[in-house]
Order: sequence, then structure tokens, then C-alpha cells
Amino acid sequence: MSNPITARRALAATASVGALLAMTACSSGGTTTTTTGSGSTTSASADCAAYTQYGDLKGKTVTVYTSISSDAEANPQKDSYKPFEQCTGATIKYEGSSDFESQLPVRIKAGNAPDIAYIPQPGLLNTLAKQNPGKIVEVGSAAAANVDKYYAKEWKSYGTVDGKFLATPLGANVKSFVWYSPKVFKEKGYTIPKTWDELITLSNKIAADYPNAKAWCAGFESGTATGWPGTDWIEDMMLRSNTPEDYDNWVAGKLKFADPKVQAAFAMAAEILKNDKLIDVKSIATTNFKDGGLGILDGSCFLHRQASFYQANWSAAKKDVKVAEDGDVFAFYLPAKTADVKPVLGGGEFVTAFRNAPEVQAFQAYLTSPEWSNNKAKATPEGGWLSANTGLDVNNLTSPVDKLSAQLLTDKAAVFRFDGSDMMPSAVGAGTFWKGMTDWVSIDKSSAQVAAEIDASWPKS
Repeated sequence: MSNPITARRALAATASVGALLAMTACSSGGTTTTTTGSGSTTSASADCAAYTQYGDLKGKTVTVYTSISSDAEANPQKDSYKPFEQCTGATIKYEGSSDFESQLPVRIKAGNAPDIAYIPQPGLLNTLAKQNPGKIVEVGSAAAANVDKYYAKEWKSYGTVDGKFLATPLGANVKSFVWYSPKVFKEKGYTIPKTWDELITLSNKIAADYPNAKAWCAGFESGTATGWPGTDWIEDMMLRSNTPEDYDNWVAGKLKFADPKVQAAFAMAAEILKNDKLIDVKSIATTNFKDGGLGILDGSCFLHRQASFYQANWSAAKKDVKVAEDGDVFAFYLPAKTADVKPVLGGGEFVTAFRNAPEVQAFQAYLTSPEWSNNKAKATPEGGWLSANTGLDVNNLTSPVDKLSAQLLTDKAAVFRFDGSDMMPSAVGAGTFWKGMTDWVSIDKSSAQVAAEIDASWPKS
């Protein structure tokens, strides 16, 4: 079964403008000519001072294996490595595969692991580490220092297994968003809600103003990954109805789905997802997640809870859609019960190393640096990517939604938690939880029934 990150990544593909970064050779202030994706050349100078810490890596090669396989997403990745290559002399050999999740374990067991792999789920990292003890190289001192300096402490914990720091954060996304039409809000005088109660009041107001439409829209269908958008709803509600510690215990299996605290999260989500006055409940399970919010463009619905990566779908569905605060569609933060707390649900990828060598440690350290985050932002001119690195200059992000996401990720008042289903055992997170959310809306299975089935499927060890 494909994992939800892979399914979502297909939506988030963004265009690269070849070697946009036109970086230099190792001498500080040098100049290089780089061929862009369109076949033209650009010249620019750049300072390699920040790269001297990695040493002279001429003749060294680092292999990178990821699930990021489409050219639209892979090219910005490769472009972001150019400064490191040109300033250190190293060569980064990139391989993206749609079969990454199934092939990486095979390669590890066969002794053919890549030097570096991008893991899309902390749960997968945990599984790989426990099934292949000693095969993942612990994070080196330079990369660890960067993570301690530039990332919230939670990000380090997601890459830690049994007390060993095995994976550093790479990209990130924010899921706690509600998409809406700024034009409709302006015409009707609607204001962005600051609390959950205000959101429900707004939803009822929209339903009353538009009796022939629905206030909300959603889509849970995603092929073999059908149901994952529903798990995101429950995760967001868990963070809004309980403490961060409750969320952590739930993800770890210490707090059962049948527990009243988790059932309260289902009840909170049901205020919208099981309310026929606000949403077409019967259509949720059969509507593809990529189409889930498109009704905002034609006025058949007005609010859609979905992640920052959903922005790529608007222009893909309809040309010339402006995604901005004054555009055709934009997003606001999904409010909590009170305005003084700011829980943020998100996701991302993590970097693991399988070869203990100076060039591998250097490249992993580079991927944790502000230089890489800013280079990656510049190499993704169409938007749809961000990092939780506090050294990222938001001015290098071209998308207003990416900028908003970066502000949330680095807001000291925000309480960030990673996608729960991505951290749960796969039999649950990518199995009974997905199925349970689908049954919950498609055949009106009760939250108690869903909880019982999920709890029963939790691995005993």
C-alpha cells in the first residue's frame, strides 16, 4: 500500500527553472556559467565561505535515494545541491523512485544501501532502524549542531529512535489550514475566525447565506491510500481538544482510540464532517482529495481543510488561479478553541545516512544548514516547498502560502506536532486508521466502532 506522503507529493509537484542558482566554483567571489533548464546560460558570482567547513571533497561522490521522482520536484532538489558541489568539488548522484518505500528496505538488506536516503515518515524510519540495527549511521556532530540551532526541538525527536539521533529534517509542510475565497469573504463581510467556535459560527452563517451550496467540502479518496485526509482531520482535532502530551501518547499507542479524549476529537471533527447542513457527507469518501476543495472556485462550497501543499492543485485545475490574500483562493490558520494557543499539524521528510564517510556527513550537514534551505527556496520559483529551518529567509519563498506556513512553523508560540498516522505503526496509520475514517463518513460507522477496530489492530510489540 502506498503511503500518504507519496500520494500527497503527487499533488505538490512544482516546476524548476533548471539551474536557477548559477553558483560558483570553490574560490570565494568566483564566477561560473550554468546551463538552465531552457537551454540558456546564466552567470553569477557567489561566496563559498560558508562551504569551507565541509573541506575539499574533489573526486568524492555521494549517492542520494528518494521517493521524489518526478522531474518537476526532483530538478529543484538537484539544483539546490549545485552550490555544495561547486564549492566543495563533490558530486551528488541523485536517484528518485516511485518504488522507494518498497525498494529501500530491500537495498539495505542486500548491502546496497544509498549513502543518503530521504525518509518520508518517522514511522518508516523507526521500522528501518529496528529491522536493520546498526545500518543507519548516527547523525554527525556538524549536522546535529545545525539541528539544535535552527530547528524546534520536536524535529530532532522525530529523527531519534531508541535514543539515537538517526535522521535530520529536510522539507516540511503545514496541514492546519482552511482554504477559502477572499472575494466571497470581502463581498459578504466575513472575517477570518480566531477560535473554533467562531469557525462554526461562520460555517453556519455561510450555510444560511448559500442554501443551494455547502459551507464545507472535503475529499478522502486517494486510491490505495483512501482515507488519509480524514486522519489529518482527527490529528488536527486531537491537538485542539487535548494537550500536546495527550497527542504524543495517542501516537505512541499509550492513549487508545476508544479513550474519551480521542473520542472528543472525533466529536469535534463531526461538527463539520458529519453535519449534512454544512457538507455533503455522502460524497466525502468518493471525492478524490485533489478535487476536494475545487468547489471553492465555482461557489459550490466555501471552506476546505487541507495542507499547504494543496496550493499546487488550484492552478492545475484551472489556469490563472491566483493564490493570495487578495486572490481567487487563499488559506487561513485552522483555529484552536482559544486564540491564545496555536497547535500546528505538519509533515516532512528526514535525511538518513548509510555510509560513514566525511563527504556523506558533510552533505547531510549541508542539508541542515540555512544555506541549503535558502538555496532550495530559490530553486523552487513556483512555490510549494518550505523548511522548518529558522535560518530560512521567507523572502526567498515565492508563494504567499509558503510564507504563511514558514511563519507558523517558526512562530515561538506555535506547538508543532508531526502527522500522527505517519508515526503510527503502518498497520494502523496506513491501514485501519485510513479505513476507519473512510467507513466513518461513507457508511456512518460510529466513532466508537472505528476506535474498537483500530485499537484491535495495534501491534502487540
